[in-house]
Amino acid sequence: MRIIALTEAGQQLGQRLCALRPEAVLDYKPKPFAEHVQALFRAGEPLLFICATGIVMRTLAPVLVDKYNDPPVLVMDEQGRFVIPLLSGHEGGANELARQLSEQISAALVITTANPYLKPLYSVGMGCERNCPQAVLEGLLMQCLEQAGLTLDQIDRISSIDVKADEVGLIGLAEQLNKPYDTWSADELSEVESQLSMRSEYVYNTVGVYGVAESAALYSCQQQAGQRAELVLNKQKNRQATCAIARSYG
Repeated sequence: MRIIALTEAGQQLGQRLCALRPEAVLDYKPKPFAEHVQALFRAGEPLLFICATGIVMRTLAPVLVDKYNDPPVLVMDEQGRFVIPLLSGHEGGANELARQLSEQISAALVITTANPYLKPLYSVGMGCERNCPQAVLEGLLMQCLEQAGLTLDQIDRISSIDVKADEVGLIGLAEQLNKPYDTWSADELSEVESQLSMRSEYVYNTVGVYGVAESAALYSCQQQAGQRAELVLNKQKNRQATCAIARSYG
């Protein structure tokens, strides 16, 4: 997350937020302002502005695409009293990010999208080498949950491609964690192909989809919620397995 501050008070708030969120980077009075901010936006960087909403909208208007492709954009006043998810609320994750920030600094969360009170649903997608040990899969999953700031209780299910329907490690992991284990065909998983963060020709030539973990997470989440899902954690991997996490609202 990139924090953009334009005043000294905003800079102080930005420094406070950076201390709470290690992934955050503070840009104080960047110049040239419009070019700098637009470049971050085009690169897909989540943006938190500590300034007036009007400044944000006038600056980003030339580079807006749509809610499925634009990164999350939030606005906060320099006293840190209010946080507003301005762009890509549901689809880009701005609502969830704003909720986290509001809890961290006791700010009032101002959500203007139509269905802010729907429950988030999270699905884990996993792929692995044949006969991958359950302990290896569990270790990767726990690492991914920590990276995404989630707990096991928030995860709805674990999913993969249908050729992994008999994968002992994945079945055992789901049973151990008391989560449903779903598998989907390549044709079904191809429906979310446009949302993948990366594509592997090797994986496609092997199982018929460009990515097992992300595809399974997205498709499974979409099926449970009945609406489009989004990746909250792109594919992570170790030497034997892959894992991704998707979210929707239902």
